[in-house]
Amino acid sequence: MPDPRFQGVATDPTPPVSDPGPAARSPFVRLTELLADITPSRPPLSLAVGEPRHAMPGFVGDVLAAHLDGFGRYPAGKGLPEFRRAAADWFARRYALARAPDPEREVLVLNGSREGLFFAALMARRLASPQKRARIGARPPVVLLPNPFYAAYGAGAEAAGCESADLPLPAGGGWLPDLDALTPDLLDRAVALYFASPANPQGTIAPRAYLERLVALCRAHEVLVFADECYSEIWLGEEPPTGILEVGGVDFSGVVAFNSLSKRSSLPGLRCGFCAGDARFIEAFAEFRNVAAPQVPEPLQWVGIAALADEAHVSASRDLYKTKFDVADRVLGGHFDYQRPDGGFFLWLNVAHLGSKDRGGGEAAARRLWQREGLRTVPGGYLCRSGADGRNPGADYLRIALVQDLATTEAALPRLLAGLS
Repeated sequence: MPDPRFQGVATDPTPPVSDPGPAARSPFVRLTELLADITPSRPPLSLAVGEPRHAMPGFVGDVLAAHLDGFGRYPAGKGLPEFRRAAADWFARRYALARAPDPEREVLVLNGSREGLFFAALMARRLASPQKRARIGARPPVVLLPNPFYAAYGAGAEAAGCESADLPLPAGGGWLPDLDALTPDLLDRAVALYFASPANPQGTIAPRAYLERLVALCRAHEVLVFADECYSEIWLGEEPPTGILEVGGVDFSGVVAFNSLSKRSSLPGLRCGFCAGDARFIEAFAEFRNVAAPQVPEPLQWVGIAALADEAHVSASRDLYKTKFDVADRVLGGHFDYQRPDGGFFLWLNVAHLGSKDRGGGEAAARRLWQREGLRTVPGGYLCRSGADGRNPGADYLRIALVQDLATTEAALPRLLAGLS
C-alpha cells in the first residue's frame, strides 16, 4: 500500500491525475473560471494577487532617468558588477553569515525571483553527480515541494522532466513540512527541494534549528535546497527570519537563496531579483541563463542597487503591514481560526463551514464573497495539490492578500467578515 504522505511520487510514469494543482494551471485562471457566472453586488476589490500596492520608493524615477542610456545596450546575463556587489553587501548586512557571498562567483541577477526559481530545477537535474544518478537509477528524479506551493516550483520540476513530491505535513497540524517523514529512499531520488520562509500563503517562519536540520538532511543526500525568501523583509514579530545562507556554512554548499525587490521594495513591475549561494550551482546557472533566460535591463538594475542600499522604505512598508494586521487582529480575531502570521502579507482562513459535498470551503467562500461583497479572493485549494488519498490540504482555506493601502484594508476586512458570516 503506498504511503499517502508521499503524494506525487508515482510508480506508473503516466498515472491518472485528478488534481494537478498549481503546477499545471494558474490559480488565477482557475479563479476567473470559478467566478465567471457571478455578477458582484458591490464595487469590486481584489484581495487575490500578492501584488504590493504600497508606495514605490521615491528615488525610482530619478535613478531611471539617470541611466536611460542603458536601454540602448544588451545587458550582461550575470548582471552589472555593481548590482552583484550591492546584492552581496545586502546579504552580508541583513544576515549573520560566516562570510559575505562573492559577487563574482556566488551572486546572479534574475528577471524576478520567479524566473530563477523556475529554471533552477533544470539546473538541479543537470548537476546531479554520477553517484546521485546511480542512486536514482532508471526512475525519474524527484523535486520536493511544500504544499501549498508557489506554482513556479512545480512548473520548473515538470519542465526539468522530474516528478514532484509534496513535502508531508505533520499529522498534528501546522504548516512546516514534517522532516521526520522524509525517508532516505525519497531523498536519494530527489535532486532539489523548494522551501519558503516566510511561507506563501501561511506566513510560517522556520526556526533556525529547523533550517539547520533541513540543510543537513539534504546535504547528506545531495539534494539542492532552493530557498524562496521573497517575503524575508516582511516579518510581523520582533525578529527577522533566519536566511538559508545563515545555516549554509562557509561555502554555502548545496543551498541557494532567491529574493527580489517585488515584496521588499513594493516594486513588482521592476522584475528585478537575485540569487546567491552554492558557487558550483551559480556558475552553471549563469552559463545556462546566458542562452536561455531573460536579461535584466541595466536601468532596472540601477534602481535595484539603490533599493538594496536603502532600508528606510523597507522599514516603513513593514510597519504598514504590521498596522494592517493589527486591524485584522481586531476584526477577524476569534473567527475562521484566524492567527496573526509570522510574516508575509496573507491571511489564511479556515472556511470549512461553508464547504459542501460539491465544493471545498475555499471555493464556496470565494464565490460567496465575490457575489455578496465584490471581494476577489483565492481558494486555498488552488495553491495546493491533492494527495494520493484525494485530500487537498488547502481545500477548506481561503487566501486573502493584505496588499492594499490602510484605508482600503480597514474598509475591506469588515466586508470580508460580513460576507463569510
